[in-house]
Amino acid sequence: MRSRILHFIICACALNVGTACANWQYSGEYTYDMAYRDNGERATVSLRGGMTYAMSKIENNVGSIVTSFCVNRTTGEVIPLGNGEDCSSYSGFEDAGTGNYGKLGASDLSGVAFSGGASIGWVLPDRPQWRLELGWDHFSEIDYNQSPLFSGNIKLSGGDTITIESGAVQSTISSDIISVMAYYDFFDGVRKPLNEMIPYIGLGFGYADVKTVMNLSDPWGDLSQVEDLTNFGTLNENGVLQFYRSKTNTSTVAGIAALGVSYGLNQYLFLDFGARVSYIPRVKYRLVNVDDTRRMDLFSAKNLFYANVMLGIRFEF
Repeated sequence: MRSRILHFIICACALNVGTACANWQYSGEYTYDMAYRDNGERATVSLRGGMTYAMSKIENNVGSIVTSFCVNRTTGEVIPLGNGEDCSSYSGFEDAGTGNYGKLGASDLSGVAFSGGASIGWVLPDRPQWRLELGWDHFSEIDYNQSPLFSGNIKLSGGDTITIESGAVQSTISSDIISVMAYYDFFDGVRKPLNEMIPYIGLGFGYADVKTVMNLSDPWGDLSQVEDLTNFGTLNENGVLQFYRSKTNTSTVAGIAALGVSYGLNQYLFLDFGARVSYIPRVKYRLVNVDDTRRMDLFSAKNLFYANVMLGIRFEF
């Protein structure tokens, strides 16, 4: 009797395990007549990689750095004054007043980088055209090297308008974006068609972590005369300021739009060719002192766009 009961329990457990495996393996649900109905629900995993073009407006953020200038009326030469200096130290020069370096402009940023990313997601049940994804995208370093960094005309308090070229910079920018995306795949029915192009669009938002590394130099010698900047470097034997290497991390929001096509090799594997545009409102480049206790915004990348084309694969199961 005991052996029959034990045999019955083993058979019941086997049936339960089989049913559990079936529900894990297939997406959908069972009706009372045991006929399988697929509601289109799937889990997704995506990998992608490609090239990115970045562009941004560079905005001068030095604020109010006011320097005194002397002018030689005969030659038209203009020189900035250092701390404690006056125009009597220079033969043939006279006081031209003060000017603000914060009024100078800068060249825009642009460049090409590698990009890659990964996502996990979910195709909605009974709405298989819609899928949601949590993704990560990395954009490799893009150089921003300019000499001069700032240039343009400024009007001095004495009435003269002078042309200034100031500073030089070697820097890089790289970004990581964690995003939530909603996609719509253009097809009819429950299962995506195979061996056909399936267009899609996507929109999302996310968190961006952007890293900038900057080396500022003073080839014209004018920045070395600005008292506010002496905390961010050391003077060499020629009296020229050697700036410290500065690193800045900017945490901000990001917006993403996507457009592309996928191609089903089988019901589990899809090739994906798409284009994305990621928007980041502002990224800061800051000077830091030797122990990173003082910081000064030098310039920023305003309205940073990453436009990338990537090839990927997507698994649906």
